[in-house]
Amino acid sequence: FYLFDTETKKAGYLLSRRGWVDPEKMARVKPVEFKARDGLAMRGYLTLPPGKGERNLPLVINPHGGPFGIYDTWSHDTDPQILAAAGYAVLQVNYRGSGNYGRSFNQSGAQQWGLAMQDDLTDATRWAIAQGIADPGRICIYGGSYGAYAALMGVAKEPDLYRCAVGYVGVYDLVKLSAQESRESKRLNTWTSEWMGSGEKLAPVSPNRLANQIKVPVFLAAGGEDETAPIDQSQGMEAALKKAGVPVETLYYKTEGHGFYDVEHRTEYYRRLLAFLSHNLGGSTAK
Repeated sequence: FYLFDTETKKAGYLLSRRGWVDPEKMARVKPVEFKARDGLAMRGYLTLPPGKGERNLPLVINPHGGPFGIYDTWSHDTDPQILAAAGYAVLQVNYRGSGNYGRSFNQSGAQQWGLAMQDDLTDATRWAIAQGIADPGRICIYGGSYGAYAALMGVAKEPDLYRCAVGYVGVYDLVKLSAQESRESKRLNTWTSEWMGSGEKLAPVSPNRLANQIKVPVFLAAGGEDETAPIDQSQGMEAALKKAGVPVETLYYKTEGHGFYDVEHRTEYYRRLLAFLSHNLGGSTAK
């Protein structure tokens, strides 16, 4: 689709249809709503595996990246659809700090990395269990970028709630990240201190400092050219997990950035992801 300017006689690209996607074969996505422990209304989306019903399902909690101002929507989303096709229910939650729900909701996430923002994901998981949607013994948490941070923080804070965690192009040492961004620019330093926090106050909410609290297998993936979440963040998390005796698998590509874009790399990533989840939750592997 293009937007045509009748004065300049120029067309600007807007978006493309995914013509190869058959709506009839897509997993059903339904909006959900629940209350966080402090009474704040939480909204999100539940993707259900075709033909599996809606109860006692293996569940993947899938927090979005960002975190601030970003939000999940009721639309085609590749990862939840892939996971649903493999037999998993997928719960995406617009935790506090997400966009689309007003300034107050967005700002309520300020300096809440690993704190109230994380509690929202825990509350979402427990809600899914209480509703009978999730099999409490088959739940994993998986995300990219900030979502990867939340995944590792989730299994550190709630070692008995999740069976595994997956971190894709994530950040795990907030103290180091804060120091790096402070050196790069004053603007980044201001954003970091106001929204993430600063200094050693970030140590208690850095997953790499909490590896000895993690009791479940972890899969990490990262790119060597990632300037948003440098690969040494994942490598440091890997080292901390190994030191703590936590089973950890990794997939690193030195030529990838903040996300894998090479077709072969993406294919291998999803193959490894599905194999990891299958081993821990019992779903299907890649065909």
